[in-house]
Amino acid sequence: MDPDASLVDAAESGRKCGAFAPFEGMATSGRKAGQMAEFEFDADLWLYLGKGGWHFVTLPADIAGQIKFLAEPKARGWRSEAVIVRIGKTEWTTSVFPDKASGSFLLPVKAEVRRKEKLAAGQSIRIKLSLDAR
Repeated sequence: MDPDASLVDAAESGRKCGAFAPFEGMATSGRKAGQMAEFEFDADLWLYLGKGGWHFVTLPADIAGQIKFLAEPKARGWRSEAVIVRIGKTEWTTSVFPDKASGSFLLPVKAEVRRKEKLAAGQSIRIKLSLDAR
């Protein structure tokens, strides 16, 4: 039995499957069926206090779990996952990186996006994120 099939069947019927329940905005067939998984969520933008002044969003735990489940094994640097992100009217390609402290993924939000969308640390923002199948 294909383990992905049970997740897809459960998602399409609305049943809970294992530790993951499908949720609105998730593409239920995942990348292995040739489609990207898509997520939409609200999260706070925060500033990393170390060198460089990077700004990040920590993905919600349920979405991180789905990404870990759907991601195809590969040897990308730092176990990152390629994603396509949209905040407001700005869309770009980047990666999310696993974070040991939170058990989730971190999404870097570059300065150009913050300027275009008038974003500041501490602000809650709406994010659309898709796994990049490339």
